[in-house]
Amino acid sequence: MITRRQILSAGVAAGAIALVPRHRAHAAATRIDVYTASDANVSDWWTNVLKPAFESAHPEYEINVVISRGAGAGGIQAIADRALAALKSGTDPQVDYFEENDPLLPKGGIDAGLWVGFDAKAVPGYARLNPLAIETPYGLPYRGSQVVLAYDSDKVAEAEVPKDWAGLVAWIKAHPGQFIYGRPDKGGSGRNFVVRAIHEANGRDPSLFKVATFTKQAAEERLPKAWAILNDLAPSLYEKGAYAAGNTPTLQLLASGAVSMIPAWSDQALQGLTQGVLPPSIKLFQLQDLALSGGFAESTVPSNGAHKAAALALADFLLTDAMQVSIVKDLGGFPGVDWDKLPAELKQQFAAVIPTSIPTYPGGEWESAMNDGWYRNVAPNIDRAK
Repeated sequence: MITRRQILSAGVAAGAIALVPRHRAHAAATRIDVYTASDANVSDWWTNVLKPAFESAHPEYEINVVISRGAGAGGIQAIADRALAALKSGTDPQVDYFEENDPLLPKGGIDAGLWVGFDAKAVPGYARLNPLAIETPYGLPYRGSQVVLAYDSDKVAEAEVPKDWAGLVAWIKAHPGQFIYGRPDKGGSGRNFVVRAIHEANGRDPSLFKVATFTKQAAEERLPKAWAILNDLAPSLYEKGAYAAGNTPTLQLLASGAVSMIPAWSDQALQGLTQGVLPPSIKLFQLQDLALSGGFAESTVPSNGAHKAAALALADFLLTDAMQVSIVKDLGGFPGVDWDKLPAELKQQFAAVIPTSIPTYPGGEWESAMNDGWYRNVAPNIDRAK
């Protein structure tokens, strides 16, 4: 199943790495080798924010951030495969912590005992986690993001901001040309807008769409109802049915004033506002009947790592107030801990985008059926290769 942890890492430039020897930079400090394949903003945050804060609080440890982007020899999956092979051979996997990794991979890893199971005993801060974020005890959902709706408050009055899907459809039709979403295979914001239409067309029941539920017959029964919804919207979209080719082009149309409302990743939009890329008039909100899809980036700790206790101390530090607030303010992400555990003023500031649900949609055959069906039935005139 494709989750937000995979989407967050998609589109990153490939680059192999050299394995770092396991020597100590300082004899008194235990080095924690942390592998990450996330975007540069995340790896920069680990290097420039988390690392100095953690090492100041825990001088007995030091963090070595190893950037492992790409699908080749240096990719995260290859490092995870190496950790499983090391578990079987009883050798050092030369990795202590995965910043973001699907605990369901490599296949058979959980059954083999590859990953540490997180709980409040191993990581005291685990009890602070948002229950919506927890998919498996083998992954630590320390940060998240979700597709929200962004709008220009200079053009859209607060009283007009939709509360649910029906209200959004009504707003789009009442303001032709002022809304756009991206192609579902070109970026998560467009993908999850299409997913929301699929959920709407199927009783707002995301549980119908799981990897195990896919059959050709099920897809043929459930997806065409969404194409009818999206085709009904098409004449009211920007340029009477234009579709942006990615997350960034969609945001650029909003920033330029070409449109007044779009779906957008919460982290991208919040960072755009912080950095001044988006004008201050841009505001965010989430649908209250059923939210748009999203998910959390999960950290994993190999059970055979040489410095497992140090890695668990790092996991716990990630869930402290200071780091969770920084994830919101500096990364533009959602906290992994329950919003109620953070300062009340922070929750109030982001009240419009705090999710009450985090629906998902699987990858694999469901993903392919969605993309293929959308191009055939909603946008048949678009060249998919461009």
